[in-house]
Amino acid sequence: MRNGHEGYTYDHQRAIDTVGETTMSERATLRGSRLGGTSFEDESGIEFAPRQRVSYDCANGHEFEIPMAEDADIPFTWECPRCGAESRQRDGSQPEAKADKRARTHWDMLLERRSIPELEDILSERLELLRTGEIGPVHLHRSRRSRATSKTSPRTTSKTKKTA
Repeated sequence: MRNGHEGYTYDHQRAIDTVGETTMSERATLRGSRLGGTSFEDESGIEFAPRQRVSYDCANGHEFEIPMAEDADIPFTWECPRCGAESRQRDGSQPEAKADKRARTHWDMLLERRSIPELEDILSERLELLRTGEIGPVHLHRSRRSRATSKTSPRTTSKTKKTA
């Protein structure tokens, strides 16, 4: 059966079979709207948070205002929306510069646990253990006699091996 438009037909049986189902074109909320478009909610009965307008002056002579909440911490500087330069608050006073906190090094943390005399005692004990060969790398633990013999005996080089 034709519904008055040339080339379009309406299937009555399909419409009866799909009473519980709705097609996308039948959904009223999507008809005529676009994604990310305007909201269909009205603003009646909504109380907005109290605002204040903060004025900034750019170093390049630009002036602009930024709306902010009344209870917000207002920054003294703001980036200029025209040129990107740092702008200063017109009516505000510059905040006091905070002292930079020094980074804690391993030495600082060590000094929190030990005093300088304690560290000197520990160092001397460890150096003595290293000298006696009780601790440290294996190549440092050769006996003095083997060191003495290795110094007096000539080492063979690649040239002496070829001639011998």
